Amino acid sequence: MKKPELLVTPARVEDIPRLIEAGADAFVVGEQRYALRLAGEFPRADVQRAIELAHSADKKVYVAMNAIFHNDKVGKLEDYVSFLNEVKADAIIFGDPAVLMAVREVAPDMPLHWNTETTVTNWYTANYWGRRGSVRAVAARELSMDELIEMREHAEVEIEVQVHGMTCMFQSKRTLLGNYFEYQGKALEIENRKEQKNMFLHDKERNNKYPIFEDENGTHIMSPNDICIIDELQEMVEAGIDSFKIDGVLKTPEYIIEATKLYRIAIDLCTENPDQYEEQKDALLVKIQEIQPGDRKLDTGFFFKETVY
Repeated sequence: MKKPELLVTPARVEDIPRLIEAGADAFVVGEQRYALRLAGEFPRADVQRAIELAHSADKKVYVAMNAIFHNDKVGKLEDYVSFLNEVKADAIIFGDPAVLMAVREVAPDMPLHWNTETTVTNWYTANYWGRRGSVRAVAARELSMDELIEMREHAEVEIEVQVHGMTCMFQSKRTLLGNYFEYQGKALEIENRKEQKNMFLHDKERNNKYPIFEDENGTHIMSPNDICIIDELQEMVEAGIDSFKIDGVLKTPEYIIEATKLYRIAIDLCTENPDQYEEQKDALLVKIQEIQPGDRKLDTGFFFKETVY
């Protein structure tokens, strides 16, 4: 049985050796000027160092360029792609066709992963982008387990699925809350544009808090709960899903490392000893719950329910 990749989003370059030891197979890094909702900011020197560290352990690094680009940034894409080609990034994650065009111009052999966050919802579209250069499609978080398995059955490209972490519910290109506080003339601690960890929308009726993440790409309102399907991996492993992603946005480095260790155990058991996985999966879920922040409940996302608006 094929073993799916364990893909992790590190918060800092210095965490990569520990994440490799914890069992990560690949990493997503990048700069917020080109990428959406990164777990950590990786300037060029850190991107290069991350690739060196990963490649020394025979692991991979994918660099995110999945932002929505306006005209002012399009002219900078080829230079960044050239840099990623020089430092031997294993793939570029993209959503905007402008990135695809830049790659064709300066690094035509660079593998591409298609990730628009919300529109990777069927295997026809995944194959459309596959025939235009993408080798992987990152499935939308709103898909059910059955839809993901059907996509894997028909897709001509690899399929990546997020199995752990928070998800984005809303994005605006404007820094809505930051602009609001600036308009009021309030220089608040909440106005930390580089590391938003203390901003929430509070739904008192449902007793939910929605984290708000602001970066160079605007305002992102995140889910009140974290996806966790460490005890529901077997069906996707058997279906041949290619990559399982742990999203570490707004998580501590220590949390990301511990979650990686637990998913490493789960994936290895699924592929090497499925019966033992069935025996241990509940205990693995308990261990995840033990490290989970008290204000972040765990759920199974949309894997087992229909999207309701």
